[in-house]
Formats: sequence, structure tokens, C-alpha cells
Amino acid sequence: MADIITVDDPDDPRLSDYTGLTDVELRRRREPAEGLFIAEGEKVIRRAEHAGYAMRSMLLSAKWVDVMRDVIDEVQAPVYVVSPALAERVTGYHVHRGALASMARKPLPTAAELLARPGTRRIAVMEAVNDHTNIGAIFRSAAALGMDAVLLSPDCADPLYRRSVKVSMGAVFAVPYARLENWPRDLETVRAAGFPLLALTPDAKAVPLDEVAPHRLDRAALLLGAEGDGLTPQALRAADTWVRIPMAHDVDSLNVGAAAAVAFYAVTAGRGETSGSPTR
Repeated sequence: MADIITVDDPDDPRLSDYTGLTDVELRRRREPAEGLFIAEGEKVIRRAEHAGYAMRSMLLSAKWVDVMRDVIDEVQAPVYVVSPALAERVTGYHVHRGALASMARKPLPTAAELLARPGTRRIAVMEAVNDHTNIGAIFRSAAALGMDAVLLSPDCADPLYRRSVKVSMGAVFAVPYARLENWPRDLETVRAAGFPLLALTPDAKAVPLDEVAPHRLDRAALLLGAEGDGLTPQALRAADTWVRIPMAHDVDSLNVGAAAAVAFYAVTAGRGETSGSPTR
């Protein structure tokens, strides 16, 4: 059972994992360097633990101790109980969900390891998607629609950043991911592993997704670019096929999160029932 400790000093060094959570630049540097991430809210904390992430500590307001009692009884990490006002002073915002946990990161697999896993046939490859909300939304769609893995370019945002995890409702824990170290050169590694590269773009020269019938391909890698700019010319040149989602009513494109969901369904349709989404 975890130790339950009441803390009334916002400068207590035991709360250091939770300081300055609204400082995006600080947390983006600090969390990977220190091997931690923050899970926010009861459901996300439970999903992180269920996914095998080790807990470093929990930060709870008093009324959440009973709600999280079963988790507290299972873990060995300390539980710090604080007032809502103190939690806000430490974190920099009103923690309205009342429960935070600092979790230890796992070592990431390499892209080659992910591509070689049995059953890996549908993957998403993101280029320069650096908005944490979009990252979270894409991972949630990837989990719900049965994508097998996600590969990230070096400049993509951190899927385990608090905002990404929160938007995904913990789906980032359900889809394995890795980073491609050399961009766009490592796209050739993806192709060499047997994955045709389908670049999602609104360009008029792209083929409508339904004409490509990607669900009939044995394997497929769907390339997604950042909001606004889309895929770079280098990524488009590396692709085997440009594909697009047909638009109506003079709408030129969807945002990347919505486009990803449509495209994921297109490449996974007909694969049978998925094993279940962690967002249910």
C-alpha cells in the first residue's frame, strides 16, 4: 500500500514532479529528460497503470482519496494529499479533475522493431505534427479504428505530454509508437519493410481514397502532415501514392485530426472487429 502524506507547503520538494505544468516549453524538455509524464484524471491514471507504466507518485485533493483507494492499495508510490488551492499553486492551474499522477516512461521501441511486430499491417506516420491536441486526437482515432502503430518524425510533439494524454483519454497508452531518427530518409525503411507510403494531401493531383482501396492492401503506411502546412515536399516525393479525401461545398480540407480519423477508417475497413478501444 502507498504512503498517504498530507502536504501543506507548495515548495515541498516532494511535489517537484508537478511544478509548473502550464509551462509548455519547460515541461517538454524536462519530462523526457527525467523519464516521467503526468496523467490527469481518474480514468487516465487507471489506464496508464493498466498499460504497465510505473507510478512515481500521486497528487490528490482529499475527496479523491476514497475514489482512488483501490489504486492506492495496489501501488507502492507515495500519495500526496493537498488542498485544491495548494494544487493550483504548485501546478499553475485549477486541477478540476482532482487527481494527478507522475508516471515513469518506458523505453521506446525502434521503428524497425515496431514494423517487424507480428500483426502490424496498418501504421500512421506523422510529420511535424507539433500540436499536442492534434497528437492526442490522432492517437485516440488510431486506437479506436484499429491502427497497429504510429511513427513520428523527430519534430512531432510528445504523445505523453499531459495535454496529449488528456485529449486522447489515455489512448496513447494503447497504440505502440516510435520515432524515426532521420527524416525523411527513414521513410525508405518503412517502404523496405513492405509498407506502401500513402501521403494524405488535398492536392488535386491526389487520388481519392476510395479509388485506392487501401483496405485491400496487405500493408499500408498513411503519411499525415501538420495542421495548415500539410506534408512537406520532401515527404510527398518519398510517397508511393498521393491520396485525398474528397471534399464538398467548397471546403478545401479537414483539420489533421478529423482527416486522420476518416483516413484510418478507410485503411482499416473490412479488417474485422478490433480488440476494443481503451476509450470505452
